[in-house]
This record gives sequence, C-alpha cells and structure tokens, in this order.
Amino acid sequence: MKFDTSTEFDQVILIFKDPGRQLIVRTVQEAANALLKDWPSDDGEEFLSAVKACVDVMTGKASSWELRSAILRAANEAGVAAVAVLH
Repeated sequence: MKFDTSTEFDQVILIFKDPGRQLIVRTVQEAANALLKDWPSDDGEEFLSAVKACVDVMTGKASSWELRSAILRAANEAGVAAVAVLH
C-alpha cells in the first residue's frame, strides 16, 4: 500500500509550553511527526483521533481539512496553543 504523506493544508502554528518551542505544520507528514515525536501527551481522545486522521488522509479516506481540524482539537486538549492560518 502506498501512503501519500505530502498532502498539504493551511498551516497551523503549534506553540508548546517550553520557551521558544514551536512547530509549523502544513503537511500530513509534519502533522504525524508532531503528534508522534513532539506531543506532550499521547493518551487523549483527540490525540488518538488526530493520529487516525493522519492515517486516513495518507490512505485517501479523509480530507486534509479533517486532519487540520483534528490537529486543532488535539492541541486544545493537550494545552498546546495553536494559531490557525488561512490563505
């Protein structure tokens, strides 16, 4: 099975509680990396929904907008500030 990790969406800037630590997320790959490597908690319901949304977008089962929305909800759940940028 081939995964599409390059799908893009309007960027989300994630600002973590650590001073000066932020990420810009605009592709499925960046979203997956942020969730799996940088997320402060890996046991929330919205976190799991965002991880699933990454897989669903990679396999063509969901839209990039659904993933973007899931990232924003997961950030809210984890106490990560998120700036949603629309173009």
